[in-house]
Formats: sequence, structure tokens, C-alpha cells
Amino acid sequence: MIEERAVILSLENSSSDSTATLEIERKTACGLCGQTRGCGNSIWGKLFAHKSSAFKAQNRINAKVGDSVIVGINEKALVKSALLLYILPLATMLIGAILVSHFRQTDASAMLGAVIGLALGLLWVKGHTMSSNYFRLQQPVILRLASHEATIGFS
Repeated sequence: MIEERAVILSLENSSSDSTATLEIERKTACGLCGQTRGCGNSIWGKLFAHKSSAFKAQNRINAKVGDSVIVGINEKALVKSALLLYILPLATMLIGAILVSHFRQTDASAMLGAVIGLALGLLWVKGHTMSSNYFRLQQPVILRLASHEATIGFS
């Protein structure tokens, strides 16, 4: 399980479960990000607008708004998603280019085959990820409340 610290921004209560909206707590080596002095990493953050994105997870531990929690995601789910989203479309693109260029030996036809293969791969990925079972397995899980001892940093 890959774990990360997050803060609960809001809660949505339903009849069966509570869903929490979370935001990952950013970690910095020196604590100077976003300030005018430091290593210069804050300049990149300002240029590329490093914004945190909120996500949802089931709140099975009954944490409250503002609580710091540990959120986890299964490593196998992460690897499977990476392979599915990156490798499969590239593989279908390569197969499309090879198949079309086998029948017509021009560069333009190989490029057309690559584009067709990529489009088919992306459509297959979209169809596969539309299943509710896929998303259920990929969801982050609130594991536990973060201990206060781990939040104390060095000054």
C-alpha cells in the first residue's frame, strides 16, 4: 500500500457511508516553497501553478473535517493503471503502424496506421475504465488518523 498524508476538507454523508473530500499535504525539504527566498523551486511553483487537487475517499474511520489522515492506494492498482493508460495505447500504435506498413510500404501509410492504432487503443482503455469494478479497485482508502508525533518537524 502506497501511503500519503492528507487533510479532510469536507464530508458528504449518505445513508450507508460517509465520503470525505481530501487534499494531499505537500512536503517540502526546507519549508520555503512559495516564499521569495530559498532554492528557487518556488519560482517553478508560481510559473506552473502548483495547485493541490482534491479527491474523494470513503470515510470508514469517521474522521472529522480538518483531521490529518493517512490515505493509501494499492500498488498493484497503480502499476496496472500505468500499464493500461500508457503501454497499451503505445503498443496498439506500434502494431497499427507495423500492420499497415506491411501491406503498403510508405511512410504516410505507416503514420496513418499508427494514428489508427493509437485511437483504437485509447478507445479500448476508455471502454475498460468505464466499468464500475475498475474504478472501485483504483480508489484511495482512508487508512487511519495521522499521528501527531509524525507532524513535529525539525526547526
